[in-house]
Amino acid sequence: MLRIGIIGVGTVGTSVCQILEDNKDIITARAGVEIVPVAGVVNNLSKKRDVSITITDNPDDILDDDSIDIVVELMGGVDKPYEVVKKALKKGKAVVTANKALLAYHRYELQEYAGDTPFEFEAAVAGGIPIINALRDGLSANHIESIRGIMNGTCNYMLTKMIKDGVEYEAILKESQELGYAESDPTFDVGGFDAAHKLLILASIAYGIDAKPEDILIEGIENITSEDIEFAKEYNYSLKLLAIAKKNNDEVELRVHPVLIPNSEMIAKVDGVMNGVSVIGDKVGETMYYGPGAGGNATASAVIANLIDIARRGKGSPMLGFTKPMETGGLKLASSDNIQTKYYIRIKVEDKSGVLAKVSTILGEQDISIKTMIQKEQKDNSASLLLSTHICKESDIKVALKKLKDSGVVKTTPIMIRIED
Repeated sequence: MLRIGIIGVGTVGTSVCQILEDNKDIITARAGVEIVPVAGVVNNLSKKRDVSITITDNPDDILDDDSIDIVVELMGGVDKPYEVVKKALKKGKAVVTANKALLAYHRYELQEYAGDTPFEFEAAVAGGIPIINALRDGLSANHIESIRGIMNGTCNYMLTKMIKDGVEYEAILKESQELGYAESDPTFDVGGFDAAHKLLILASIAYGIDAKPEDILIEGIENITSEDIEFAKEYNYSLKLLAIAKKNNDEVELRVHPVLIPNSEMIAKVDGVMNGVSVIGDKVGETMYYGPGAGGNATASAVIANLIDIARRGKGSPMLGFTKPMETGGLKLASSDNIQTKYYIRIKVEDKSGVLAKVSTILGEQDISIKTMIQKEQKDNSASLLLSTHICKESDIKVALKKLKDSGVVKTTPIMIRIED
């Protein structure tokens, strides 16, 4: 028997207990041993929990209990969970966590503490999709050329509604909050930070990159408007918030931002609250993973899969899947200024002669050529220019946008969205 202590018995923790009970026979058959939750930690002891385990508000009651074999950390946050997990590992207890923020900041330190002690985290990225196992084990014979992921269901739901139903950003944000998809403060989701935490975990497994959220390009969906949606439809694009890792020689791009992507691509078909991750390996080619990225049962399913893995193996393997640099000399994080792709630009300008020529001149000065353009007249003697470019460099786009803003003919800050095709 493996005895489990759950630190954080909320929605996911409750689902873990219920699934272990409901599917006990099949889980025992697959694990080779019975997995039993025996204790849990909560912040509020007065709140009723639909579980039949001992409940406490002190994590040390689990950490100091030598009869508990595995600690499941479902607290959320960074600092306190880090101390809890570190103590569990120091005591030789196996750990399973669903905490993406913890791993975004402390995955390498925790790998050192873990050593040969099992430390699993499948539920930390894309909920019920087994993407950690796919990268760490299933694709371990491949150099990973790129990862592109829709890994925040809230943003994907909002963008899907904006495209298919014509709903404006503020209206769909309010609806998402009412449905429970978005928090009252939605910044972590709509600002791209949630997806960035998940990307950093995947990038560590694929490339051995030790980066923090502050080190990478992160943009959210807050500036998306109906005009951007109209452009996407006109040119057969979908608009998604993508987490992207891309290997170029000895550098790896890591970035999270809205993307215009052709409707023909598989990942463009991932709609609503669902998640999808595309991985390209140098030998296998593209593989695609699709499923629910959040929710009690989906996330708990991934937690229990890790518990079964630990039961089967007993001893841990390297947490991130490698023991030495995977590339000769190692890989380094690329500067976002060196990104080269196509771009969509939305500019609100004065509706008068000579403006388009001035815009074209400013772009041309940075070696940026226009591929397509839509001009829309507005009621306030202005016009919206919706442009797409040929492939150019991120640093050149930044300079051009600054010059456009200061040109005297542009009425609001220009908006840029990258095109990945």
